[in-house]
Amino acid sequence: MRVVFMGTPDFAVPTLTEIIGQGHEVAAVYTQPPRPAGRGQAERRSPVHEAALRFGLQVRTPASMKDAGVQAEFAALEADVAVVVAYGQLLPQGVLDSPAHGCLNLHASLLPRWRGAAPIQRAIMAGDRETGVMVMRMEAGLDTGPVAMSERVAIGPDETAGELHDRLMRLGADLMARALSALSRGALAFHAQEGETTYARKIEKAEARIDWSRPAQDVHNRIRGLSPFPGAWFEAGIGGKAERIKVLRSELADGAGAPGTVLDDHLTVACGEGAVRLVELQRAGKGAMAAGAFLRGTPIATGQRLG
Repeated sequence: MRVVFMGTPDFAVPTLTEIIGQGHEVAAVYTQPPRPAGRGQAERRSPVHEAALRFGLQVRTPASMKDAGVQAEFAALEADVAVVVAYGQLLPQGVLDSPAHGCLNLHASLLPRWRGAAPIQRAIMAGDRETGVMVMRMEAGLDTGPVAMSERVAIGPDETAGELHDRLMRLGADLMARALSALSRGALAFHAQEGETTYARKIEKAEARIDWSRPAQDVHNRIRGLSPFPGAWFEAGIGGKAERIKVLRSELADGAGAPGTVLDDHLTVACGEGAVRLVELQRAGKGAMAAGAFLRGTPIATGQRLG
């Protein structure tokens, strides 16, 4: 099939690779424009942009798909279908209607649960025990279209957003490849979404600070749901000044005390109910390290209150 691929982050790269591997013709790749990144603020191409160049594909980076000229160029590609994976722009109706078979989106949740920008993080932060990936036909609404295919997976009790992201990334690439194969045979059927709708709003900076007054399970879910990025954090007095420290991995633990109190020399911290043990941490400008190695260079004493 003649495919236009639209995607931006790492999550989308395996799907592009699988489409190429299945022998489909990729007429063009659309991705977000290069953005300033890093300390030097040099412009950086998206992971999909880099992958497309390695495959020798035509890359387009319009600032907005709402532009009439951009839509005309898109239509001129005469695609059978567009495949959209975390592209980063809402597509106007003119784009949705242009390919012969419309636009297929790979979404990392069990729709209609967690429509929106951060479905993987929100599922873990909410304590969901399962999630999945779905192929849907796009409509003008936010993730409202009918679903064609899906795969469900269990979420491990200590699994982080980064680990779940990587599992769904691979599973989603295979699912989209199967969907395109079915579409090419005229065998891809769609059904309306069913169930309670929830929205996975973008992660705000203020959410990353750990609230030790919450129950231990909530604290644990927040830590793993925000790992590795942006990373849940707390403040601790180190060397006479407050320092922000990220927690990348934790586990539920026995113990009780005033919320935020360090209960032992293994970084068990009291929560509003129960306690969590901090397993992997990161100081500003340093690499991630296990709790034991962290404590050898960062004195946090039993009885200390974390902010």
